[in-house]
Amino acid sequence: MLSLPTCGDTFMPKVIDIKLSDGKLLMTTLEHGRANTKGLVWPAIAVGLLGSVLLTIGSLSVGWVAQNSVINATQWLAPFRTTETGVIIGTVLLTVGAWGMIWGWLRLGRVLRRPANQFRGKYEFAAGGMRTINWAVVIWSVPQLFALTIFSRDMLAYLNQGRQVLAGQNPYASGISNLPNWFQLGTDTMWAEDATPYGPMFLWIEAAVVRITGVDQPDVAIFLFRLVSLVGVAMIMYYVPKLAEMQGWDPARAQWIAAANPLFIISFVASGHNDSLMIGFMLAAIYAVWQGRGLLAVILMNISIGMKLISIVLLPFIGLWWAGRNASWHRIIGYWAMTLGLTTVIMAFVGWLNGYGLEWVKVIAGTGSIFSYWAPVGALGELARIIIVELGWGDGELVMSMVRVAGRVLSVVVVVILMFWGKTEHILARATWSFAAIVVLSPVIHPWYLLWLLPLFVLLGIRSNWQLRWVIFTAVFFISYGAGDQLYVWQFLDIGDSMKLLSWLISLVLAVWVLYYDPWTSPMFKNQWHMRQTWRRGILTYQRWKTNREHSRQ
Repeated sequence: MLSLPTCGDTFMPKVIDIKLSDGKLLMTTLEHGRANTKGLVWPAIAVGLLGSVLLTIGSLSVGWVAQNSVINATQWLAPFRTTETGVIIGTVLLTVGAWGMIWGWLRLGRVLRRPANQFRGKYEFAAGGMRTINWAVVIWSVPQLFALTIFSRDMLAYLNQGRQVLAGQNPYASGISNLPNWFQLGTDTMWAEDATPYGPMFLWIEAAVVRITGVDQPDVAIFLFRLVSLVGVAMIMYYVPKLAEMQGWDPARAQWIAAANPLFIISFVASGHNDSLMIGFMLAAIYAVWQGRGLLAVILMNISIGMKLISIVLLPFIGLWWAGRNASWHRIIGYWAMTLGLTTVIMAFVGWLNGYGLEWVKVIAGTGSIFSYWAPVGALGELARIIIVELGWGDGELVMSMVRVAGRVLSVVVVVILMFWGKTEHILARATWSFAAIVVLSPVIHPWYLLWLLPLFVLLGIRSNWQLRWVIFTAVFFISYGAGDQLYVWQFLDIGDSMKLLSWLISLVLAVWVLYYDPWTSPMFKNQWHMRQTWRRGILTYQRWKTNREHSRQ
């Protein structure tokens, strides 16, 4: 029986090593917290709110707006947007604000988690934690409803795609360049020739918003798109705790990871991505099928696909759940046929209503024209292209396309394998890794793609070791990257690249402080990687191997 030392009445964790008789290390994390955490919760929420407010103020300087926006005619904002000093201040405020939200998120997680006497890979949150986390999400989100477009300007693309629908054009057949004055709405030029990746039902929402606001009120349209995204946010916040509890995980902790995450708030409130609707209806479908309502689950899954097409990957796993536990292959194939049949009827009816038929299918089959350096397939394709060009064997575009197609084919193979292979009780894991394969093997991985997978991994159970630290790292990385990469700098100010570097430098400095040195937040990231213990374990393993090797030679 081991007697473990205590840490006293403190909120600073103490990590200790206990050497067992066999030489192994038992890693323990001791952390005691007071029963009443209210006094510590609100400072964390306040700092997160301050960060959200600073981010919103910074957006007034470096956020994206349409050329015909009234923002451009607002005199008092002009120095903030058109002078070097104003843009520098805006860049600093936006970046520091994002890190204020990160600090508040990490600190809130530390305050709410229950004390543990021995590290078991996960924590539970204190009673009342769910209410606190929900309030934190609301409080941190409200300021960003009034921010200019930041971290992504996809909402400006929604405007022009809504115009396409109203003009009788097919967004799956052509880009927005066929529209007159499309550039004045501030849409990224990447959308000029590319077909929309969004589902046919979301095109109706885009058209409805543009019909209400017209092209002369883009700022009102942006606000409406954010309200639409909030519907998805509410659905995610409703279903994640329910599903997590059904899986045996602490719902408050699941909510903290999935919804209080600053990347979640910035992506779905400030940036207004329609992915929130896709995820929300996807989670609703999973909840319905777990409740034994398979028909409703298929309908909800079709709405998810109607928001963004990529969620079709989960459709066969809805069929597996619908078939029931330990179902025979005959029964599974029957339910797959019903799932596919219902989906075909629903989507064909939608295609008949909007006149696009099933042309969205070719969008799923396509690989797009852009790539990310942190996407393995995108990076490999670009590397292959550069090599071909440097060797003088052509322009390399064909090789890049081949790499992208190979990545897509491989992802489909993974999905098919996981459809047919695995136990019934592992369907959630099979579905999650299928979705992950589609994302990881895509040539482009946008920051909010992490949010497609995060709720599913939360339901599988994210432990408070390297798994949670990886979530923190990826969220921090994408927030830091987006803060610098998506800055709007007036074209006559030749400081755009300098502002990117300034933002990334600020993020680097704050990352070192918040994740490694700040006593209030660093234990959430640093201590429980167990780097020191892992290093010591590695040394002991090497020493044992060396000793055994010497003995064997004698």
